Amino acid sequence: MNNKNVEQILTPDVLQGIFPPRRANDFFEALYGDPHEGAFDIELGLAGQSGDRVDLEFRLRQRPGKCMACNLTYGLPQVFNKHPVIDLPGLMRDISSLLPQGIEASGIKLGNTREVSSQLHVIPLSLYLSRQDD
Repeated sequence: MNNKNVEQILTPDVLQGIFPPRRANDFFEALYGDPHEGAFDIELGLAGQSGDRVDLEFRLRQRPGKCMACNLTYGLPQVFNKHPVIDLPGLMRDISSLLPQGIEASGIKLGNTREVSSQLHVIPLSLYLSRQDD
């Protein structure tokens, strides 16, 4: 599977359908009991591909009037890894269903939070692909 195929399949619109903007509110409602307590919105984006690894990222964008402290976002990979609203196994299944026949997502791994700016933090998400024998 080459980069062009991944970019054609995992377009911004497709990724938004898989991980819709309302998930941020659902996440903060589950975490704090109020979706308006969240300091950021969460978007799933494609960062690229290297061999059989697709690099995605959770983009955490500061909400207007909120402060996105590093100490708030640095612990998120461990939270995202198990949180049912984020649902990493479900994301892996949803993406697998879009891949060409004979290719499936067989593993997923979150990286450490990176601060791109005070308004944008990123959590890398690697999706590992495997080819199935016919």
